[in-house]
Amino acid sequence: MAEGPSADKGGIHVSNVQGAFAIGDGNNVVNQPGAGVPQRDPAQEELLRAVRELRADLGRLVTSDQTAALDRELADTEAEIEETGRAGQGRLARIRQALADAGALTGLLASAAAVAQVVGTLSGS
Repeated sequence: MAEGPSADKGGIHVSNVQGAFAIGDGNNVVNQPGAGVPQRDPAQEELLRAVRELRADLGRLVTSDQTAALDRELADTEAEIEETGRAGQGRLARIRQALADAGALTGLLASAAAVAQVVGTLSGS
């Protein structure tokens, strides 16, 4: 008996396929790249951008307990927005507190002010 592709006369061999495909008659295929990725409103997108910018700026500072705690909170915020499409009210409160705790070190960073402003808007305060 022969081995390899010639042994499968009339058969189908599929490999390394990305996207949607169908085999046979009467199939309906829908390809929805990004399905399951939550949609974010513009304010959440703005918060995500501000969080990323502040994290980059924190990397330029001398690390302290306060800046490390703020960076952890920002990383968690980034992950929450990526996973759920939004930062919850509890997360916003923790960011606000972490910003206040690191205020002496981050007070001159425009990115810290941007995060604080967006958090205030999203929190309604």
